[in-house]
Amino acid sequence: MKVAITGKGGVGKTTLSSTLARLYADEGRTVLAADVDPDANLGLALGLSQEEVDAIIPISKMRDLAKERTGASDDNKFYKLNPYVADIPEKFAKTVNGVKLLVMGTVDLGGSGCVCPEHVMLKSILSAMTYRKDDVVIMDMEAGLEHLGRGTAANMDQFIVVIEPGARSVQTYRNVKRLAADLGVKRVRVVANKIRDTQDEDFIRSQIPEEDLLGFIHYNLEIMDADRNGKSPYDYSPAAIEEIRKIKEILDKDE
Repeated sequence: MKVAITGKGGVGKTTLSSTLARLYADEGRTVLAADVDPDANLGLALGLSQEEVDAIIPISKMRDLAKERTGASDDNKFYKLNPYVADIPEKFAKTVNGVKLLVMGTVDLGGSGCVCPEHVMLKSILSAMTYRKDDVVIMDMEAGLEHLGRGTAANMDQFIVVIEPGARSVQTYRNVKRLAADLGVKRVRVVANKIRDTQDEDFIRSQIPEEDLLGFIHYNLEIMDADRNGKSPYDYSPAAIEEIRKIKEILDKDE
């Protein structure tokens, strides 16, 4: 099970990512959750304290490690484009509630879009994670579609697009599906979040093909309370857990 969870900012990607991760961990599965969002908060959603989150150094900031693995140096403009990184998750992941959390961070490529050792290493790590045959890998992606353009999640089994009941969110799903096809990812599914009533459900069903719709997460004040308190939604909202458990049951059939 290798899924990349994407969508616009604020739609609930991290709530879904963290709850799925903890559900799989509770089954005794080995779960690797990668926070690929520059505004990293997957650690909080998994159950870390703010102090613990602040102490984590993102992989993208480990410049000495990037130089070591790629062979780059201030004097050497040439470096490996496929460095060895298979050991990185085990060395640098932080375990929280049975989930191995790897905070990736991001690299500012600037206007030139140049490739630097840090970016090469990040992309190599994300690629290597997809070859962990017996593990569940969940990537909480950055908002927007830039990561699809860079191909950093190209080897995932599928994308899950978290949307809200609105036309702009539906358009994001369509754009992701189009770009994913260019990367060779054929399965793009949808989870509709912040659903208020049957009118919202009907709107989603009218816009999303039945085979792509994984399920609904209804508007839930308990999730908002968890966010305000910097806590894991898994520990705050039994209702949300059950809705996401049903989504997980559909995903399990894909394995």
